[in-house]
Amino acid sequence: MNKVKLATVWLDGCSGCHMSLLDIDEALLAVAEKADIVYGPLVDAQEFPEGVDVTLVEGAVSSHDDLEKVKVIRKRSRLVVSLGDCATNSNVPAMRNSFPVQAILDRVYIEGVQARPGIPTDGVPKLLKRAVPVHEVVKVDLHVPGCPPPAPAILYVVGELLEGRMPDLASKVKFG
Repeated sequence: MNKVKLATVWLDGCSGCHMSLLDIDEALLAVAEKADIVYGPLVDAQEFPEGVDVTLVEGAVSSHDDLEKVKVIRKRSRLVVSLGDCATNSNVPAMRNSFPVQAILDRVYIEGVQARPGIPTDGVPKLLKRAVPVHEVVKVDLHVPGCPPPAPAILYVVGELLEGRMPDLASKVKFG
């Protein structure tokens, strides 16, 4: 039996959606029987693989690195799922959108800093002008709202997708 290739990705968010995914507890064993988790924070893969069946994307697209990563994910995934309010509507990361990026960086890294003020550049991805939801930059096949979505809703979504069905979320999730 061929297992479904499942990936999870954490962009600009708090990792709450991944914590909620882990809250499905022993049901993870049932998921593992039907899916190989090929990429994510709990997997040692360094590069997003080819031929992924389902990718759960948590977080908004806020940096150039996020933008490039989500484009690769879309190319290499059959189904892309926006998991949580940051991925579906850019939620908390979008709170910065009414301020110029340079003003935010100056405020955080220079103003009021006494020890070595300066904006870091080494290993720090360049921010986009705006944090945006995933669907603004790539096609998304399913939106799963919630901050975070409750574990039973995530289990329902993953279970349906692993069975080859598109989940009906009308009674399972809500924004916020």
